[in-house]
Amino acid sequence: MGFGFIEIGTVTPRAQSGNPRPRLFRLLKDHALINRMGFNNDGVDAMVQRLKNRKNTRIIIGGNIGKNKATPNEDAVQDYVICFEKLYPYVDYFTVNVSSPNTPGLRELQEKGPLLNILNSLTEIRSNLGGNKPILLKIAPDLTNSQLDDVVEIVLESGIEGIIATNTTVDRSALRTDTSDIGAGGISGAPLRDRATEVIRYIAAKAQKKFCIIGVGGISSPADAIEKIEAGADLVQIYTGLVYEGPGLVKRILRAMAG
Repeated sequence: MGFGFIEIGTVTPRAQSGNPRPRLFRLLKDHALINRMGFNNDGVDAMVQRLKNRKNTRIIIGGNIGKNKATPNEDAVQDYVICFEKLYPYVDYFTVNVSSPNTPGLRELQEKGPLLNILNSLTEIRSNLGGNKPILLKIAPDLTNSQLDDVVEIVLESGIEGIIATNTTVDRSALRTDTSDIGAGGISGAPLRDRATEVIRYIAAKAQKKFCIIGVGGISSPADAIEKIEAGADLVQIYTGLVYEGPGLVKRILRAMAG
């Protein structure tokens, strides 16, 4: 299909079923999705086993790690450590997900104290392992500029390799679809595009090329991908764009970037 890398997860230490169904909704008028999946997964041990059994070992794989819903925030660092240590031999980079809106209280981990605790713990383990696999932080698009300033400072202080901007948004002000009967969830797709680009541009200006930025949010055309790169992203990811545009979107983006 033309992808340069794949990110899998979010995975948690223990298997969990996620939020009750239905939990994924198409907003056709907005070219968007609302999801409240809630980190539904079979647990990190199952992921490790699948990675052990995979036949294609050439493609770059990122492991997106999170905490179990039942784990209180004061113990969250242990969940991230468990996933990090178990996945370390089998993935090429890590994404620390503290920004999903679908696990209660998770976004509180974006505050400076708890976030530094998590990132410093992971970089210390990495150092003890003698490894250098990149660690990236996935952030919410709903942070203020002051909070983004803190995030940049945290990334530089902790020594991780970069930021993934952004996760889904809880802001529904730009939607044309009435979502009152859908309930909670994060919005992805076209309504997220401009805000994700704004966050990338702001972070890039602050970071001054001191770390990597992966841009994601509302990419549904080659122009959208190029906009993210021009804003300061080094790489891009697509999700909802595949739902509305199909797998051919990947090659169209690659051709535009090459041209």
